[in-house]
Amino acid sequence: MSNKYRDYDNYLKEYPDQKGYFGKYGGNYLEDPELIKAFNEYAEGYQTIAQSAQFIAELRRIRKDFQGRPTPVYHCQNLSNLLGRTQIYLKREDLNHTGAHKLNHCMGEGLLAKYMGKKKLIAETGAGQHGVALATAAAYFGLECDIYMGEVDIAKQAPNVTRMKMLGANVVPVTFGLKTLKEAVDAAFEAYSKEYHDAIYCIGTAAGPHPFPLMVRDFQYVIGEEARSQFIEQTGHLPDKVVACVGGGSNSIGMFTPFVADPVEIIGVEPGGRGSNLGDHAASVTYGSEGVMHGFNSIMLADENGAPAPVYSNASGLDYPAVGPEHAMLHDMGRFNYVTASDDEAIEALFMLSRNEGIIPAIESSHALAYAIKEARKGKPESILVCLSGRGDKDLDYVVEHYGYGDEFLAKMKSES
Repeated sequence: MSNKYRDYDNYLKEYPDQKGYFGKYGGNYLEDPELIKAFNEYAEGYQTIAQSAQFIAELRRIRKDFQGRPTPVYHCQNLSNLLGRTQIYLKREDLNHTGAHKLNHCMGEGLLAKYMGKKKLIAETGAGQHGVALATAAAYFGLECDIYMGEVDIAKQAPNVTRMKMLGANVVPVTFGLKTLKEAVDAAFEAYSKEYHDAIYCIGTAAGPHPFPLMVRDFQYVIGEEARSQFIEQTGHLPDKVVACVGGGSNSIGMFTPFVADPVEIIGVEPGGRGSNLGDHAASVTYGSEGVMHGFNSIMLADENGAPAPVYSNASGLDYPAVGPEHAMLHDMGRFNYVTASDDEAIEALFMLSRNEGIIPAIESSHALAYAIKEARKGKPESILVCLSGRGDKDLDYVVEHYGYGDEFLAKMKSES
């Protein structure tokens, strides 16, 4: 019998190709000539500078001394015992400086900006985790920072807005459309097209035009690389399943790609929101189809006119209407599987982890945990490694307002199961 995982032995060398394609997905579909120029300069800069020994050594030092890496892999003994025979492990990206995985690529992008002689970082943010991470990078490298954020998210994520301003960033409210993440990306792109001579655009996820999907994967790869060796060190074997939440796909692509040639099941958990109707979720792979948006070709949620559809999730960091191109390709290849977790399942997971392990996860990460809990309830003796992409401080006000402190909500979920 042939080993299907061997097909992926040279995976990182083969994808993306020179033009930034993962199979038929990815590429650069920008039409604005100024943006095309800017991104070509960016790709050239990244592919030259980021391969140098000097850049790599400096980034490693930053990760160790400033970010506090490696982050640990933690066995959820109490939660595993409560659920039965499945062992749940967490890759603790919530312990990365600033409280989420986002700093992994923001410090990389900030360092690149410094090497390219840029003076400003421009970005969009949804939940505010990427904004906080980028504001942190800007402060560290002595750069200016403009963060574009939808008004809806500004209201929902007040603690992170405060953090960004405290770190010296300029938070620009986005007041058109649904006033969430997609519009923030539109506004940030527009600003970048006018300022690219002095600024660098730092996308928050593994999506967008080439070189972003490649660059974010490379900078986030550290998550899975650490987790793989830590898991083997702790247990003596590989996990049966590796799980992460998927919006655009930055924490998940970093968690998944180091396991791509291993006999491990890889599962991305998308936001199922309130239900399967368009506008009630943000599950691009589950319900979407091929299309172009924000300058790249991938699987996206579109309306009847082919424009990006309105999306919804109780996790601001997941409500994006497309998935990164690498996810789209690996889904088509059958290497990655995608499932959904609903709003309520994610909140149940958040309360369960908080009460049984003393870890309050972000709502985004709780989607991945919800899948692990659902699987564990089946009672199979297996191990599941979950990327806990961020901590839940930013979500506390929202959770308490909508779901209380957990007692009534958990009782309701129990009665419905």
